[in-house]
Amino acid sequence: MIVALLNQKGGVGKTTLALHLAGEWARQGLRVTLIDADPQGSALDWSQQRAREGLPRLFGIIGLARDTLHREAPELARDADHVIIDGPPRVAAIMRSALLAADLALIPVQPSPFDGWASAEMLSLLNEARVYRPDLAARFVLNRCAARTIIARDTSKHLTESDPPRLSVTIGQRIAYATAAQSGRLVFEGEENGRAATEITALAAEVARLAQ
Repeated sequence: MIVALLNQKGGVGKTTLALHLAGEWARQGLRVTLIDADPQGSALDWSQQRAREGLPRLFGIIGLARDTLHREAPELARDADHVIIDGPPRVAAIMRSALLAADLALIPVQPSPFDGWASAEMLSLLNEARVYRPDLAARFVLNRCAARTIIARDTSKHLTESDPPRLSVTIGQRIAYATAAQSGRLVFEGEENGRAATEITALAAEVARLAQ
């Protein structure tokens, strides 16, 4: 399965979710390759920090920030159980290529009106891709969510009724994600049974079910 995490808006947590999905599947014994398709190279930076910390490699990360992903990602998928594309913000050509490569597009959004407005551009690209890939699945992922706020509840309700709908799993606003990223780690390496690790396990399970 090729999963692309995409949004025209930056700062919505694409890289964090991409790394954690890859890490969760890898610790289940699956072969995973992560494509860093963002020119900023945040996933590659995380990998380098992990190496500096002397931590073992969990999965492969390849930098491919170019608009040929629809040709290259399927080639990489031949030798992997899952390929994850960490897409860039605001680079439409790369995002289009990632959508044409993907079996599933995940669109991370935060509980904010600004994210809702920005996602309209993403949905336009998704509709373009479905002309060529009518079976392309897509889901919103509600990320950095403080569940008890009114805006979080309103955003969750809106996305449940939207097309595409949101995943049932939501990811909380937790310091554990930022703390782990700074040291090239993943949340399950800090607190295996903590709330953040439990969220990621549930997220990976729900995404995997969509491929069945």
